[in-house]
Amino acid sequence: MKQKPSRSGPRFLTSGWLWLFVVFQLQACASVKQGDDQNENWLTLFDGTSLTKWRGYQQQGVPPEWQIQDGVLTLTAGGGGDLITVEQFGAFDLRMEWRIAPGGNSGVFVLADEALPRIYIKAPEVQILDDARHPDNKLATHRSGSLYDLVAAPPSAQRAAGEWNTLRVVFVGQALSVWQNDVVVVRELDLNSQRWADLVADSKFESWPGFGENRRGHIGLQDHGDVVSFRNIRIRNLDIQP
Repeated sequence: MKQKPSRSGPRFLTSGWLWLFVVFQLQACASVKQGDDQNENWLTLFDGTSLTKWRGYQQQGVPPEWQIQDGVLTLTAGGGGDLITVEQFGAFDLRMEWRIAPGGNSGVFVLADEALPRIYIKAPEVQILDDARHPDNKLATHRSGSLYDLVAAPPSAQRAAGEWNTLRVVFVGQALSVWQNDVVVVRELDLNSQRWADLVADSKFESWPGFGENRRGHIGLQDHGDVVSFRNIRIRNLDIQP
């Protein structure tokens, strides 16, 4: 009896090509999504060459302690004061990278105004810290990536001093979200909610007038007296999104 030709080879080949096609399509979709994230309505706040979009808190210019070194924005010494964006933002998606020196402390403020002598009196802060060396590490809500004194960042979000970290802060529809190194720290915390009120009441900000009440403001970089660096700072204004 004459045997029928085996079809296992062609079936295997067809299956293999189908698998490669699926993988290619998934990669293409990921590439498109990443491209949209990189290019859609982003405003560069620091491109490594200019500080025209920044000035000192309650100052007209940029303090000399804040310098551009090798394309990186660095607070080289304390005493210059905090840095804020010239522009104010309501709904936004903020991205940046930061690096703290050994033993250092700093922070990123959002929804800041200049009504009071210190930026931190009213503006929520994402903490920047050398978690291993700085004495502020005793409280979990004071470690890097935390919404300072309010919500603690998980240890998986934290890296050693001297390493670059990514930070993302989104504020839209009264809700604040924070990611550090792609780990969720805060997700959609409504600043008008009872949860927010309870967090503030249980923090050092309990009796601070106006803390967290702004719904529009400057982005701020803290001068805590320690060397800290920032790069790739950009923001997307969600007020103008369709």
